[in-house]
Amino acid sequence: MQENEFTAIRDKVVSGGRISDDEFLVLHDDADIHQLGFLANSIKEKLHPEKFVTYVIDRNINYTDICVSACKICAFFKAPEDKEGYLLTKDELALKIQETQDLGGTQILLQGGLHPDLPLEYYEDMLRFMKETGIHIHGFSPPEIHHFAEISKVSIIEVIKRLIAAGLDSIPGGGAEILSDRVRESTAPRKCNADQWIEVMEEAHKLGLRTSATMMFGHVETVKERLEHLRRLRELQDRTKGFTAFIPWPFQPDNTALIEQADIEKTTGLGYLRMLALSRIYLDNFENVQASWVTQGPKIAQLSLYFGANDFGSTMIEENVVAAAGINFRLSEEEIRRLVVDAGFEPRQRLMDYSLVS
Repeated sequence: MQENEFTAIRDKVVSGGRISDDEFLVLHDDADIHQLGFLANSIKEKLHPEKFVTYVIDRNINYTDICVSACKICAFFKAPEDKEGYLLTKDELALKIQETQDLGGTQILLQGGLHPDLPLEYYEDMLRFMKETGIHIHGFSPPEIHHFAEISKVSIIEVIKRLIAAGLDSIPGGGAEILSDRVRESTAPRKCNADQWIEVMEEAHKLGLRTSATMMFGHVETVKERLEHLRRLRELQDRTKGFTAFIPWPFQPDNTALIEQADIEKTTGLGYLRMLALSRIYLDNFENVQASWVTQGPKIAQLSLYFGANDFGSTMIEENVVAAAGINFRLSEEEIRRLVVDAGFEPRQRLMDYSLVS
């Protein structure tokens, strides 16, 4: 990359301009880690001059591991005929929620496999039961909602309306992986396609639900397919302003079917920081970008705060999906706060919508 070419992109970014797809590719191919860090950090500081780094106290509850999708990128699921598969009882849900609230938790991240036998009414009943505790339910990724619609033979919008009426507060960005149909067909052909993932999120935004957006990268996708993913998110955010945050993380190949079928190398810490910074630069209409200490560990997560991330994510009192791929980083609230302070920032607890807990 010629110096004047970087200077032109730098000046556009620093002045608040939007980079094009071609400029994204130039940065991806030619910018060094220092240039990317500078641009991403300049955007973050403009959006968050107060030097806060936020985090949320919550718990991942995976209500079932039984799933018909059989994604090659997942080490967590059990096939419907597998006798080791589980479905949590209401008593088990109540205990997990109580433990979360006892630790100061404000929300539950509720996700599960695509169970072949449970009707929409089952999930409505689950939500009503959970909502009696007063916890915020950040639940059901777009593939789950699409699956509920297919199983119960109702529209996406009807599913979301009924889930809201039963107590759903917001929707997580899970199941996005890479929003390219070539990639999805290769890794998860039974899961909703890219258009359907976007449809769920757009309908949710229209109904007033806030959602997050994610990207799991570093498997079979190309650079242009990563860009396609980011472009689709940016275009939807332009239309609805419904996303609260973007969370990118690298694919963890261990114990998945994909590692046996493809020459997959784990994304390095440097590769993660580059993609994080590129995402922060490209997604100019996203206010918040989250670090991924769950996959990268605490030290890279601290560096993330200088590569575009302004949020340290969740304490993750419980996490099962990444752990199934052999990654077992764990941090308490006290440890998160210490890491944030040591990185030069002020830790602040938040809610799902990024309002601060006093």
